[in-house]
Amino acid sequence: MAPGLGFFKSSGSSEAPVVQVSPDAEPEDKGTSQATRKADVYYNPRLDPENFLEGELSPDAATRLRQMLARPGIVIAPGICDGISARCALEAGFDCLYQSGAATTASRLGMPDLAIATLNDFVQSAQMVCSLSPTTPVIADADTGFGGTAMVARTVYQYIRAGVAGMHIEDQVQTKRCGHLIGKQVVSREEFVTRIRAAVIARDSFPGNSNFVIIGRTDSAQVLGMEEAVYRLQLAADAGADVCFIEGVKTADLLASTVEALKPKPVLVNVISGGLTPSFTTKEAEALGAKVIIFSLVSCVAAVHGIRAAMKSLKKTGTDHSSAKGMDPKAFFEVMGLQDVVDLDAKAGGSSFDVI
Repeated sequence: MAPGLGFFKSSGSSEAPVVQVSPDAEPEDKGTSQATRKADVYYNPRLDPENFLEGELSPDAATRLRQMLARPGIVIAPGICDGISARCALEAGFDCLYQSGAATTASRLGMPDLAIATLNDFVQSAQMVCSLSPTTPVIADADTGFGGTAMVARTVYQYIRAGVAGMHIEDQVQTKRCGHLIGKQVVSREEFVTRIRAAVIARDSFPGNSNFVIIGRTDSAQVLGMEEAVYRLQLAADAGADVCFIEGVKTADLLASTVEALKPKPVLVNVISGGLTPSFTTKEAEALGAKVIIFSLVSCVAAVHGIRAAMKSLKKTGTDHSSAKGMDPKAFFEVMGLQDVVDLDAKAGGSSFDVI
C-alpha cells in the first residue's frame, strides 16, 4: 500500500448501511442523507484537531496553523503579493499570511489571473515570503494543482519544502480564472476529489510527519449552484481536506448555511472588495461561523492605487517629494528588516554595518 493510503477507511464497516453514489451524479440524485456520500472516509488520528488544542504555539508554521484552526477565534490572513507587502503585513501584527494566486501572477508576471503563472512562479514566491518570518503560517493558493495527480503531489512536496503551512486546491478546469470573474468552468466531482486525495496522500507520505494543511476549494457555486458546491466540499472533507473553501458565496445567509452543512470542518471565506462575496468584516465573518477569512487583493489593489498616484505625481511635478511622505531610504529599509541584518552581522563578529 502506498504511503498515506492507509488513512482512507471504508465506512462500510459501520453498523449503518452506506449508499454509494457516482461522483458525477446530479445534486438531486444524492438525496438528503450524508450517508449517500462516498464510503472511503479519510481519518488520520495524528491530525485530529483535539491534538492541537493545548500547549504553546509551535515554531513550525504548519503545526501553528493547525493550532490556530483548532482554537477559538477567526484566523485572519491578508493577501500579500511580494516581499514588501509581506513585510507590511507582519509589521501590522498579522499572525497569518495568504499568498494569493492572483496577486502572485500580477506581481511576478504583470499578468491577469488566467492560469498563466506556473508552479515554479508560486513556489519561488512562497520561498521568499516564508523566509521572512518562518514561524508565521502562510496559506498559499495552488490553483488546480497544475496538472494531474502527480503534479498535485509535486505541488504539495514543493510547498512543504518552501515552508508553506497550507494550500488550497480547486475544482476549476486547468484554464482557470480568478474565482470572482464570470464564465468559470469546473471539472467533475470525481476529478476534484482525486485532486484532494492526491494532495492528502502526498502530505502523509512526506518524510517527518508533516502537519501541512490541505484546503479544498470549490468554484462550482456560480456554475452549478450552492447545493452542488456544498456537496462537493462534503466530498472533499471525506477525502481528507482539513478546511473547506467556498468561493463566491453571495450572502450572509448562504455563508452561515454552508458553515452549518460542513460542520465540524472549518470554513474559509475569501473577501475581495467589489467581488462576488459581500465585504464581510472579520467580526461579521466570525459571527457567521467562518473560521478563516482571507483578503486576497488587499495589498495588490492598495499597491496599484499608491503606485499610480506616485507615478502621476512624478509625471506632473517632476519630483517624488510628495509621494515619499518623508520616508528616506533608511526608513524604507527598516521596514524591510534592516536592523535584523545589522544585528546578525554584529553577533557574528562582523563590522560591515557598524555605520549605516
